[in-house]
Amino acid sequence: MKINTFVGLVFVTAGFLSCNDSVKPETVATYELVWSDEFDQAQTQIDTSKWFLEIEAPNNGAWYNNELQHYTDRLDNVYVSDGTLKIVAKKEDYTHSGTTQAYTSSRLNSRFKFTYGRVEVRAKLPRAQGTWPAIWMLGENLTTAGWPACGEIDIMEQLFEDFLMVQCAIHVPANYGDTPVLKQFNVSDVTENFHVYGVEWTPKELRFFVDDTFYFTYAPEEKNDANWPFYSNQFILLNIAMGGNLGGTVAPDFTQDAMEVDFVRVYQKK
Repeated sequence: MKINTFVGLVFVTAGFLSCNDSVKPETVATYELVWSDEFDQAQTQIDTSKWFLEIEAPNNGAWYNNELQHYTDRLDNVYVSDGTLKIVAKKEDYTHSGTTQAYTSSRLNSRFKFTYGRVEVRAKLPRAQGTWPAIWMLGENLTTAGWPACGEIDIMEQLFEDFLMVQCAIHVPANYGDTPVLKQFNVSDVTENFHVYGVEWTPKELRFFVDDTFYFTYAPEEKNDANWPFYSNQFILLNIAMGGNLGGTVAPDFTQDAMEVDFVRVYQKK
């Protein structure tokens, strides 16, 4: 969740949420790959035909959630090497649009937009206290409908300095800000090893998984714009925020840390 704040509550409404631990994902053989970035190019720059680096903070020169970073398009903060994307958060005073922040990082938005499909992102997360990495999606109509009417799908975020879990979350007009729909999932080695974080998005439901385990389903029984704005194009975002309402206190000795991404893949039904 990136646009507003919440207080850490898991919001569950009977009848449209379920937890599906140890349920194997549907085989990828039922899908076909329609878009991906394998980050295997020779150059260090990201493929700008696939990604847009968002650097203009929309909140009077700052980002939401009381975050402490500026996002940049510099190689210091985002680059490709040895087959993976590195998003690097750094401690440094950096001024942009008249506002100085104590940290820098990067935020990638996919130029590819799509409706329904299976998203897989293989990533290794930062370890430093105060980092807030996320893999998420927003509606293409963000600038016209606004947030949360555009709908937000948080495929993976790690917060509150808990390096033994990740969470998914959904923000819609009926539930957002302090009362999002979310579910936490225990993973003991998210900072040491790569895991595949994903969602299957159909007209009926959102199903979240880590590696080969589904752990959460969002499926309102009676869909409307308030609880299900997920019937039009969304795009993918990758970023590390610093501190703020969900990143926690940044370690005093923090210098830099990174989220490493092996691939981003979007599949759709054959």
